[in-house]
Amino acid sequence: MSAALVAGLLAGYGIALPVGAVAAYLVALTARTSLRTGVAAALGVATADGLYALIAVVGGATITPFVQPVTVPLRWASGIVLIVLAVRSAVAALGLRRGGPAQARADAAPPTPARAYVSLLAITVMNPMTVVYFAALVLGSDITATTTRPQQAVFVVAAFAASAGWQLCLAGGGALLGRLLTGSRGRLVTTLASSVLITVMAVHLLLAAPP
Repeated sequence: MSAALVAGLLAGYGIALPVGAVAAYLVALTARTSLRTGVAAALGVATADGLYALIAVVGGATITPFVQPVTVPLRWASGIVLIVLAVRSAVAALGLRRGGPAQARADAAPPTPARAYVSLLAITVMNPMTVVYFAALVLGSDITATTTRPQQAVFVVAAFAASAGWQLCLAGGGALLGRLLTGSRGRLVTTLASSVLITVMAVHLLLAAPP
């Protein structure tokens, strides 16, 4: 049981720790909204990681061949969605800067925690490399030789917990950043910077897709 716990924790941290476009968006989203919204978004990312961990444990070697044919379309979809989110964030920030508080109420339209959860869950699910990562990890570990349901459950829960822990740290960092940069200029700069970063990462994701 302890081996499944350690394997699950390593799997969760392994997929969550690399800071990519989704992580940058999570931090920026929390900074301009609230910790509650950021926590919901973080749990959306972790839920996707947990689902993929479950798929990898249950599917094992059989899942990867089914994922390979849709890897490129999913990568393009993920990159396009991220670019749209980055552009929307930048446009909203510029609108707030020009219009002041009244315009802020009209244009900001911050997502509700439920909407943030669903949005980040969908974006993370679009990343086919997550399921490929978990499938490869399961195939190369002792989890595949472990057929008991409790040990498989421990692996999945541990992967979810590790991912959730890291994503919540990112959300907390975004909330702290939002408190430190309370002025409109500070929020404008950080939002535009995050939008540029997300766009660059999304473009890199698209360029990495084979023709």
